Amino acid sequence: MNTSTLAILAAGALAAVIGGTLAFVMTGGEEDRFAACRTGKVAGGTEQIGGPLELVSETGETVTDKEIFTRPSLLYFGYTYCPDVCPLDTVRNAEAVDILKERGLDVQPVFVSVDWGRDDAQSMADFTYNIHPDMLGLTGSEEQIRAASKAYRTYFSIRDPEDEYYLIDHSTFTYLVLPETGFLEYFRRDLTPGQLADSVQCFLDRI
Repeated sequence: MNTSTLAILAAGALAAVIGGTLAFVMTGGEEDRFAACRTGKVAGGTEQIGGPLELVSETGETVTDKEIFTRPSLLYFGYTYCPDVCPLDTVRNAEAVDILKERGLDVQPVFVSVDWGRDDAQSMADFTYNIHPDMLGLTGSEEQIRAASKAYRTYFSIRDPEDEYYLIDHSTFTYLVLPETGFLEYFRRDLTPGQLADSVQCFLDRI
């Protein structure tokens, strides 16, 4: 791998982290039953994040948020051609899910692609197969993906879309989403699998 390629990959990873950092504004707010678990509040309240979704599953079926979030889920937005950040983050999430399973907690990892041009159902199935047997991969049309990204306040930007090997800058948060309840919290990528599992369990123990 030459110096130019390394520079591009490094810039992509940095932009992803920066994009994720800028996606949210931390504010104070009224305490709730999950107050002890939160590291901060979302501007406008947690109800500002999430909502109805319509995407395409790795089996090629159109699914909604009701069918996606049938149990507590760790939701992440990325793309299968991502050279470094996405594999690291999704593996971290998968390891946290396994830790939680050992503690008797059933949590599903969910991966939504922001790359409608290259990520079809089959590529999503291949990606999730290599990460975790219980991971759900989702893609869709540009309209569907942009709507999902907007609902969860994620950021992404395609670099040089005419290039066959284009990279996508994107936010790197992982979201805890529950059936009926919806979005509860977001987690930064610097957490270890154990730290993420502890944070998720804190919420689940208070349901």
